[in-house]
Amino acid sequence: MSIPPADSLTVESDSENFESGQPEKTIVIVRYGELSLKSKGVRDRYEQILKNNIQQMLEYHNVSFSKIQRDFGRIFIHSSDPAAAKITALVFGVVSVSSAYLCSSDPAEITAFCANTGEKMIADGETFAVRARRAGNHSFTSNEIARQCGDAIWEKLAASGKTPAVDLTNPDKEIFVEVRQTNSYVYFETIKGPGGFPTGTQGKMVVLLSGGIDSPVGAWLMMKRGIEIIPVFFDNEQYAGSIVSEKAIENAKVLFSWTPGRRQKIYRIKNGEYMDKMMQTTGTKNICLMCKRFMFRVAGAVMDKEKASGIITGSSLGQVASQTAENMLSETYGLSLPLYHPLLAFDKQEIVDIAQRIGTFDISIRSDGGKECLAVPEKPEVKAILTAAVSEEEKFVFDIDEMVQKTVENAEIIEMKI
Repeated sequence: MSIPPADSLTVESDSENFESGQPEKTIVIVRYGELSLKSKGVRDRYEQILKNNIQQMLEYHNVSFSKIQRDFGRIFIHSSDPAAAKITALVFGVVSVSSAYLCSSDPAEITAFCANTGEKMIADGETFAVRARRAGNHSFTSNEIARQCGDAIWEKLAASGKTPAVDLTNPDKEIFVEVRQTNSYVYFETIKGPGGFPTGTQGKMVVLLSGGIDSPVGAWLMMKRGIEIIPVFFDNEQYAGSIVSEKAIENAKVLFSWTPGRRQKIYRIKNGEYMDKMMQTTGTKNICLMCKRFMFRVAGAVMDKEKASGIITGSSLGQVASQTAENMLSETYGLSLPLYHPLLAFDKQEIVDIAQRIGTFDISIRSDGGKECLAVPEKPEVKAILTAAVSEEEKFVFDIDEMVQKTVENAEIIEMKI
């Protein structure tokens, strides 16, 4: 979609339109939080990245707009598309959005528009409140413009035969007015965004992704903090069937849809050879421990190859045998890897709630065809001693570093652009 040049657009107010209750143009107000705490140079860079990410999200969802601009702690999207606010609220770094009507900063025009709009949206017997805030230099305070608009709405409602009532604590309807230096914006609702930082501001990390519920949620939470992800999933088809791998790829695509417009890649790792050789010497109870340790080794090699800065897991303390405190320590003992466990203290229901919200839950709970991983022992170790994994590796009849290198070299790299 092409964007017309800025000089082809006008934002001047039209008094006749405001008096008739028909605004000149619909605007989406974008608010962000932590970005505003950064130094000016960092803030400017992050805001520009956020602006670009918003444009990519709108284009991905075929939402029309004419211009996106930054202005004093806000981003404004010029769009009359009814989906614009909802889609913008999907972008990481966005705290909230509102679909607003553009007015001038003339109190008379603001008041006239609020009165006309209030008469239409407030039913007889409903309570209302006007919330106002300002930015810039004005001859009136926020409370003064709020009272002025409230009085005008009251008079308009009374003149139309309705019974007006103000409730500043819990009103049935709210009208918000944001007055800035040259323009004002009137809106009636706020849509919450994910918050965090814009994608691409905090580098990239490898994520150990599976077809389950947890790892996509862990990845999403790190994406929310500005991380670009490189999914790595392990294809254990000979032990667990092919459906698990299919679900992992689908989960990756859903995650990528939260950051459209980028070239993405997925590493599909075949680790059947390692599993076969590892199980020849490893004590049955430690098989899951050693499987996970190999995953970390391979993820570390991919991290180095991609010049990434960390490895994300979906581990939640105590959920499965490999995620007890003792096992998590043993499986990484002696490995110098930057591991991130965003779900470590989450309850399962909290993880499920996020999975449902981000769109991965239905994929994750889809049946695996009744085939469980054949390598999982009946009674896996849940309290491994610190050196258990290291001791098991010492029994290997193959070189673990060579196995890691070979596994990464033979990985299938799936590239795509969402």
